[in-house]
Amino acid sequence: MASEARLRRGLGLWDSVVIGLGAMVGAGVFAALGPAAGVAGSWLLVALGVAAVVAYCNAMSSARLAALYPVSGGTYVYGRQRLGAFWGYLAGWGFVVGKTASCAAMALTVGSYAWPEQAHAVAVGAVVVVTGINYVGVQKSALATRVIVGLVLAVLAAVVVAGFGGNRSAATVLDGEIGPYGVLQAAGLLFFAFAGYARIATLGEEVRDPERTIPRAIMLALAGALAVYTLVAVAALLTLGSGGLAAARDPLAQVVEAAGAGWLAPVVRAGAVLAAAGSLMALILGVSRTTLAMARDGHLPRALAAVHPRYAVPHRAELAVGVVVAVLAATMDLRAAIGFSSFAVLGYYLVANLSAATLTAAERRPPRWVPVLGALGCVVVGFSLPIGSVLAGLGVLAVGAAVYVVRGFTGR
Repeated sequence: MASEARLRRGLGLWDSVVIGLGAMVGAGVFAALGPAAGVAGSWLLVALGVAAVVAYCNAMSSARLAALYPVSGGTYVYGRQRLGAFWGYLAGWGFVVGKTASCAAMALTVGSYAWPEQAHAVAVGAVVVVTGINYVGVQKSALATRVIVGLVLAVLAAVVVAGFGGNRSAATVLDGEIGPYGVLQAAGLLFFAFAGYARIATLGEEVRDPERTIPRAIMLALAGALAVYTLVAVAALLTLGSGGLAAARDPLAQVVEAAGAGWLAPVVRAGAVLAAAGSLMALILGVSRTTLAMARDGHLPRALAAVHPRYAVPHRAELAVGVVVAVLAATMDLRAAIGFSSFAVLGYYLVANLSAATLTAAERRPPRWVPVLGALGCVVVGFSLPIGSVLAGLGVLAVGAAVYVVRGFTGR
């Protein structure tokens, strides 16, 4: 049966790392630095460090679980196996809903940079193109992502060189006193940019030698993204200061202009479009694979579990995700999409850490402090987000829990 067909293991270490980098080095580095600086001020690098520590713990927990359960679905599978069906379902629900909104946010980022006056129309077009690429096979998606990541990293290198070596007379300091809450809220905003490494775990059924490849790819992708974010953040603070960075709508374009390299601004904007498109591609890959896993178990319509006989991809799940994302991109506000997505994703990783805490020494568990610190970080950083994001995220999770309970009573 099509619903029982397995995906093809065609991704090696480098392709897996690139997919993770493509998911992380996107909207976070081009868009999240400004809002994060607005609440953390000169403590931006501390907030980046907090986000990185939480991401590291989550990555360690996810890597060990992914090596033990190398199938599509990520924390949906881990939670189900280690904590019970409800927790796996809730993680999967949070991932699919939250990351679907993230897909819309990435598409809108493409539209905002490419053609601000027609941002929604461009966003829908971007979703159609990316869904088409993903449809014809994950190997083609990995190749396209590799090209995008290379170009984006070249653009960011130019920003760093301009920021470190250019004019710093425009740098200003953010007014007002910054407290721990501001730093934690900034960490929550920046964590949104780190969340892409889990895309590797959700592709577990398509990775060669997953027990070795997945943990190594997750760590390499996370380390690479952290290095990039740190260099770009330092360059931005040196050139614009926390005040200028907080006020900028297109912070990295403003960095090169303030540094005296205004000719680079169009290149940076083009890089932002490419980065957001790369993130969109990797996000749709991950959401469709979790949709596949949940459909196999009957938590979503079983028709979505079909695997294409030629391209070996979950084609119905990909098309369904593409349609939903296109509708959201045409109608949704960018900040609203990012808000509850961040909270839902932190909830997803909370389940991952709790699942990892149940591993035994024979199952190569991470050090005990890793899942404990990761779970605590997810809770603290998640509830430090703006109250609207917290309430929206809790509402989404509550709806998912209610659906699960109703299905339990009705037997459907």
